[in-house]
Order: sequence, then structure tokens, then C-alpha cells
Amino acid sequence: EVQLVASGGGLVQPGGSLRLSCVASGFTFGNYDMTWVRQAPGKGAEWVSAIDAGGRNTFYADSVKGRFTISRDNAKNTMYLQMNSLKFEDTAIYHCNAYAWWGQGTQVTVSG
Repeated sequence: EVQLVASGGGLVQPGGSLRLSCVASGFTFGNYDMTWVRQAPGKGAEWVSAIDAGGRNTFYADSVKGRFTISRDNAKNTMYLQMNSLKFEDTAIYHCNAYAWWGQGTQVTVSG
């Protein structure tokens, strides 16, 4: 059974930082490109970032470029999203994705 378990979300003030993790199981993690997608309240899904299977190439939405860093550790079957300089508009549920598989998401709330 494929599982993608995202964690690390929480409540943070503007300008703060969070590090999200996505632990994968049930498939050969190192063979798949991975993405982060977020969904804000009342809005559609927004692609945030992607990393190729080997971790050598990374991609970012313009809205997060320069603030977020995606990475992965294939030995640990884990992908990360380091989020710095958080803004109110980053508030969303963040989901990790591989191929057609989705995790349950982790809530990020920027407030205060």
C-alpha cells in the first residue's frame, strides 16, 4: 500500500519558518519525481515545488521562489520543504505527491 505522510505544519507568524516532511512507503521512492501542492481555503490547488527523482533538479512556483527550498533524502524515503519568510498567503494545506499518489496533507497557518 502506497502511503505519503506529510507533517511539520503548524501556526507561525509572518516572517517565520517551517519545515515540512513527507515520508513515503509502498513504492520505490528514489525512482519518482516528487511535488508539493497546496490548497488554500476557498481556492483551487496550487503547485508549489517539484524535485526530480535524483534530487538534482528543483522547480518552484514564482510565488515561493527564493523563500522555499525543496529537498529529498532517498535513503530515508523522505522529501522536505523548508519554508522561510512565510506570508499570510502561504496559509494552506500542503500535500505531497508522487505519480498519481497523494498524501493527506499538513496544515500551515500564517497568522498574527
